[in-house]
Amino acid sequence: MSGAPRVPRRLVACPGCGTLVAYSPENPWRPFCSERCRQTDLGAWASEAYRIPLRDDDPDAALGEEGEDGGTGPAPSRE
Repeated sequence: MSGAPRVPRRLVACPGCGTLVAYSPENPWRPFCSERCRQTDLGAWASEAYRIPLRDDDPDAALGEEGEDGGTGPAPSRE
């Protein structure tokens, strides 16, 4: 018996494909199973495929990203 305690391997499901993989320093792509799953997930983030849904009861959600009026503002006068 060696002096170091044995740590059990922790298995997690790959977020990309669901394959069970070891979540350990030996897995360079953790928590993914492969570089392909890791790159696929990164691409989904980059293309904004993942979004946080807005709640209907959130008063700030109606403001939009532009400001209080949603970026429309008053029309310029044509004098």
